[in-house]
Amino acid sequence: MVSLDISDEINSKYLVFGLGKTGLSIARHLFKENIDAIYYDSRSEPPEKELFEELFGKENIFLADYEESILENVTAIVVSPGISDQNKLLKLGLKKNIKIISDIDLYVESSSRDFVTVTGTNGKSTVTELISYICNKSKIKASAGGNLGIPALDLLSDDAELHILELSSFHLHRCDYLPSKVAVLLNISRDHLDWHGNEDHYKKCKFRILRDANSSVYNHGINDIGKYLNSNINVSFGAEVKEKSFGILEENNSFYLCYGKEKLINCNKLKLNGNHNYENILAALAASRLIGIDLSDALDAICSFQGLPHRMQSISNHNSIEYINDSKGTNVDAAIASISSLKKKVILLAGGQSKGGNFEQFAEAIKNKVKRAYLFGEDAKIIGNELNKFVPVVFVDNLEDAVILAKKSSSPGDVILLSPACASFDQFDSFIHRGKEFERIVGEITK
Repeated sequence: MVSLDISDEINSKYLVFGLGKTGLSIARHLFKENIDAIYYDSRSEPPEKELFEELFGKENIFLADYEESILENVTAIVVSPGISDQNKLLKLGLKKNIKIISDIDLYVESSSRDFVTVTGTNGKSTVTELISYICNKSKIKASAGGNLGIPALDLLSDDAELHILELSSFHLHRCDYLPSKVAVLLNISRDHLDWHGNEDHYKKCKFRILRDANSSVYNHGINDIGKYLNSNINVSFGAEVKEKSFGILEENNSFYLCYGKEKLINCNKLKLNGNHNYENILAALAASRLIGIDLSDALDAICSFQGLPHRMQSISNHNSIEYINDSKGTNVDAAIASISSLKKKVILLAGGQSKGGNFEQFAEAIKNKVKRAYLFGEDAKIIGNELNKFVPVVFVDNLEDAVILAKKSSSPGDVILLSPACASFDQFDSFIHRGKEFERIVGEITK
């Protein structure tokens, strides 16, 4: 467990690495704890540079290049998620036996409240928000954060009874101790291999969420999950119907959410559609049960949950052509799930930074659903080399060209879907930025 007691070390201090939203949250927390700190970012113009300078003084802020002396008297480096262990400063810190910790470590050390943790390759934001939504509808005051929206440390100042934390593989890579009231593992597929180096390391980080949990929710479709379950209370969910497990039953052309063979609700009553979303809802129901929420209350809540922006969000239906924003589909499996959930023919807009995704698998899975694809971004050619074996592919310079050309080639009844199967950082600040640009362009061409 990470200790913040550094009183026995003369002139000791922490180094906050990453001057973005999470870094600012860390810096404010350390200030409240009266822990001396300096601040570093490998970028010359990090997003929160001016605010850091205003709050903590220019003399304490170091940018871009640095000298080894920056680590003098530093006892811990608190790293924002996404910064790789291969970073030169972190490698130097490890060589000097300096602790490398995360904001989640600080949160666990400082929090006196129960918390739920959620991870998975896909669906974690939806499930995190849905659990929080169910709790609040059931008179348990909860708030959501972590990888989603509000940094974990900022939640410490609210009055919620329960915190729901979305954790990425980057968070879990560094977490020392994570005693969740409930840990939720949704799924595991290939993602972030450019960061983790290989699939095995990525999986180990995801399984880390289960190690210290008081109870666990897991997808029974994950291979070898049993050897990672350490808690005595475990509830599973998945596409299959199993005894004492949450599952999906197809009957007479309708889908039902079930517990064992007991039908809980007809999926026609839900606002979230597609098998991937049904699994997300099952995970939230299972977690709610372990939190102590009556199943009937949870079922009432899920019927009114609208979902999150940039996740299969229908933004326009113009001339019988639907435009759907799935900018959060940042990996192959997410994009496959989104495309597969649609009953209409799809004109696909995809591309960006591939993160080591398997596009041969992608092409095979969607070949009967996509009538044409417009590809843009850094790895468009990689995607196109596989996809053009099955569907017509057009390479374009940017998202705007893709949308305009997609509209021209569409017919009534088509869906124009932005589901990139890639990260956004080659051309956009984030998947949110990409999604908002898509919405802006669609708004302009459908006036």
